[in-house]
Amino acid sequence: MPRRPAGLLRQQESKMQNFSDLPISPSLKERLAAADFSIPTPVQAATIPQALAGKDVLATAQTGTGKTLAFLIPIMEQLTRKEAAGIAALVLVPTRELAMQVAEQYDALRGHRLAPAALVVGGLPEGRQLDAIRRGARIVVATPGRLEDFLDRGLVRFQALETLVLDEADRMLDMGFHPAIRRIVSVLPKKRQTMCFSATLEGSVAHLVKDYLKDEVRLAFGSVLKPSENVRLQAFEVPADKKPEMLRHLLQQESGRCLIFARTKRGAERITWGLTRQGIQAAMIHGDRTQSQRTAALEGFQQGRCRVLVATDLASRGIHVQNITHVINYDLPDLAESFIHRVGRTGRAGERGLASTLFSREQRTELFQLERTLGIQVEKTTVEMNSLERKKEGVPGREQQSRPAVKGRLVPLPGEYFQAQMNP
Repeated sequence: MPRRPAGLLRQQESKMQNFSDLPISPSLKERLAAADFSIPTPVQAATIPQALAGKDVLATAQTGTGKTLAFLIPIMEQLTRKEAAGIAALVLVPTRELAMQVAEQYDALRGHRLAPAALVVGGLPEGRQLDAIRRGARIVVATPGRLEDFLDRGLVRFQALETLVLDEADRMLDMGFHPAIRRIVSVLPKKRQTMCFSATLEGSVAHLVKDYLKDEVRLAFGSVLKPSENVRLQAFEVPADKKPEMLRHLLQQESGRCLIFARTKRGAERITWGLTRQGIQAAMIHGDRTQSQRTAALEGFQQGRCRVLVATDLASRGIHVQNITHVINYDLPDLAESFIHRVGRTGRAGERGLASTLFSREQRTELFQLERTLGIQVEKTTVEMNSLERKKEGVPGREQQSRPAVKGRLVPLPGEYFQAQMNP
């Protein structure tokens, strides 16, 4: 039978309905079941069988579609089947936070037979990272800059490598990592399996695919240039000096985890300090925070010690926290693509999500341009801050309406910690 040419593998072609259907070891199936992984996402259902067959894979999909497990399961099965010395798998990611989360996911599923993952990133003590490699780690999860440094100093070797994963490939290239990736790949065995996951295939990503993948199976799921249909998009026109008040009002309407995006580091700090003064405990992540501060903020958000996380676009991709119910764009993003990745933090894995954007009258054109670029329509509301009445504008199929804001005292909500009770 002639070999099928590389191309798009449509979701309906995959027959995998459950992780128990996979041709993997019983022990790995048990660990997946124990972690409550039973029904695969479309990306997982299509990718895992191809990866288990040893094929190069190029997958494009929106964030929140389960891409991490799509490459970790084939890697773990490979390591289980073939016990040998040396690093067998390398996962390259754009940020420390994503690297840490990939390593944590692997360690949570590896069982006792497989060694812990080696985390190779900047901002953390390198002694512990090197110790994991020397103790026999079979998988390395790394950011390109720190790994290139280790290679230059002869601290890590990849003679036994069998699988390379480029996760969030377009983001790595946007961050200027292409030269580092090129030098890293140049020392890897030519005979290997390569899996590439990206939100887009534009620009330099196409060149990366051409250089590093061979006869790849291409998988595409939904539109990567539009927000998920599970996310309701709304925007509020509000004077710039009233945005803190509107933000507080929105937070009172939701009891779940909320991720707030600011355009600048200083903006993120002002928002966080403002919320704290209002009695709302909020964590903060941006590029000037130390790794320990960023880790503490993310862990506090994940574990429910604070339900609000304020971040720059550092967190729009590469940070995966379950059950974020509301994303708030306190500032409009610089790029339309950033809007997609911000919004992609909610409405993940089939859940419903809400994304709110605050904009001023002077930014109407900017918001309309974002809508045209992405081919979307956002439900827009003009806010009268003296009463927080909201007047619906031009939403097809919706009646013009207004309603007053909910008034009352702030009360503790699940996962929320108040420094002081304050009247609204």
